[in-house]
Amino acid sequence: MPQSGSQVPQGLRPSGEVTRSGRGLFLALPSLCLLGVSPAWPGPAQQELPWPGNKSWCPGCHVEEEEKMAGMKLRSILFGFLVTLSLCQGSYLNDISRMLSTPSLLSSVDEAKQLVDAAYKYTRDRIKEKLRSNTFTPADFLGFFKQPVAGARSVIRAADYMETTLWLLKKKLRHTVKGNFNVTDVLTPAQLSLISTATGCAQQNLNIQCDKADPYRTITGECNNRRNPTLGAANRPYVQWLPPEYEDGVSLPRGWTEGKLYFGFRLPLVREVSNQIVRFPTEKLILDQQRALIFMQWGQFIDHDMDFGPQTPSAVTFSSAVNCETSCAKEEPCFPIKIPPNDPRIKNQSDCIPFTRSAPACTQGRAIRNQLNALTAFLDGSMVYGSEIPLARKLRNLTNNLGLMAVNQQFTDGELAYLPFGNLQNDPCLLTNRTAQIRCFIAGDTRANEMPELTALHTLFLREHNRLATELRKLNPTWNGETLYQEARKILGAMVQIITYRDYLPVLLGSHFWTAIPPYRGYNDSVDPRISNIFTIAFRFAHASVQPFVFRLDHRYQTLFPRSLLSTEFFATWKIVKRGGIDPILRGLMANPAKLMTQNQMVVDELRDRLFEQVMRIGLDLPALNMQRGRDKGIAGEYQTQVPNTT
Repeated sequence: MPQSGSQVPQGLRPSGEVTRSGRGLFLALPSLCLLGVSPAWPGPAQQELPWPGNKSWCPGCHVEEEEKMAGMKLRSILFGFLVTLSLCQGSYLNDISRMLSTPSLLSSVDEAKQLVDAAYKYTRDRIKEKLRSNTFTPADFLGFFKQPVAGARSVIRAADYMETTLWLLKKKLRHTVKGNFNVTDVLTPAQLSLISTATGCAQQNLNIQCDKADPYRTITGECNNRRNPTLGAANRPYVQWLPPEYEDGVSLPRGWTEGKLYFGFRLPLVREVSNQIVRFPTEKLILDQQRALIFMQWGQFIDHDMDFGPQTPSAVTFSSAVNCETSCAKEEPCFPIKIPPNDPRIKNQSDCIPFTRSAPACTQGRAIRNQLNALTAFLDGSMVYGSEIPLARKLRNLTNNLGLMAVNQQFTDGELAYLPFGNLQNDPCLLTNRTAQIRCFIAGDTRANEMPELTALHTLFLREHNRLATELRKLNPTWNGETLYQEARKILGAMVQIITYRDYLPVLLGSHFWTAIPPYRGYNDSVDPRISNIFTIAFRFAHASVQPFVFRLDHRYQTLFPRSLLSTEFFATWKIVKRGGIDPILRGLMANPAKLMTQNQMVVDELRDRLFEQVMRIGLDLPALNMQRGRDKGIAGEYQTQVPNTT
């Protein structure tokens, strides 16, 4: 097919005006053939016809014959166009119609379900086997505690069905539709609706009926906004402040294709950035004289109240069962971190740091990948109570009518309660000390065991709920257990908000916070409370304030146990039970400064090189994981995401 500037066959040049018209018709064919066919030039129009410019051909009748010939040429061109269009419709459109028929679409959905279900099952069985055989790796730890639970798992499974179905359709259409394309652009609204219903994504768009008489927040965050009940609710997509930047415009993260240039340059390897920019010697650590470690810890605690982006439940590829941990292949959902030359720790350059992509959210209309927030977007204490009804009930003590949270039945901290243990038969926290036999605690957020300081705050607020419920019962002896639970929960949620807005944010943002954030003037249902995808990356700034040590102090604020490296404390619940409970940890948070956040000493090696190292010789690199996660989510670069100064 000739393009602009190419040579048109000689027989198709009757005159200037007709040439322009004829050429325009032929150049329209690629779009009329829907991107797919390169038709041959039609035979009749290729015949060499008498050229009207030859005066010897018709002396004295030049103008009349030229007009006749122009008409003949135009009719020939139109005939060729119709033949070509007919060919397009007859072959290409028939193929498209067959591949996008209802039986074919449903067959693709069934195939996608089989692929996804098989990958989920393989991953689940593999985790159980590795727990039984004590061969858990740092990547397993990360994946285990980023797994979706209950409703989130069902929502993500539907999204994986949907995304895999679209991938299968694109694969089938690629032989017919040329070039890069978004498969949802080929589908009609009715076809998209069919796929959405068959995969389960449509279930998430059902109308929610709110109980206007209910005075309490729902556990799921639904109905907080009565005009739009899903705003800020759990298991909904993050809001996108800017269009995501994917390599293919749809889903593939930047850096997926080796050697691809961006603005004339290759993207740097995230591990190389970590080595060259983030890394600094521990002996040059500078402490923050204005902020205590509790400042850092409160930030993590409230972050786990507002957002959690689970990994996809599969650690193997949907298409070929490639293991994301043992292979360095880039196949969905595996997006491994490549090792740069001369890496100071990992000498095998053919090796990689395992990385699994965040779970997708169901999309509506044109499919551009987004991710799921499994938590409520509100400061509502969901890290204490959970964001799903089954978990919330599991965390309560329903054996009496006192409105209490469940507590540990095996150990106490003096006379005070610990978080309850989970009921996993093969518990990953057991791997941090195989003789102590202390399992993981359970709380409203699955990450509660990551580090002892975080576990301490979870435990503190569990105790506070039970204290509030007990005091409320003394004041209101006629209240039943549900009312006591909900009223205590409401007060505790308000405490989280007060500490955050009155104490934490002014220390974080400085004195201008009070002018930037106006006083509260009542509920405003026009505010969009959803967590933005870019916030989930930006709020990781506090990783730069983490000290490399955990401190335990006695009641005189003197050393109770020698400070320990943070890398030895991840998921080490046994140390909380066996080394004095949570009070020594809380004193350590209040009496020790945070690490100073500066550009020349970013993140300590306990996080940068030894994340979850205690179960394996080689740990993970948290800053590299953060950068890879930004690419995974399609977060735009710094220039695009600068927030204008509106003050």
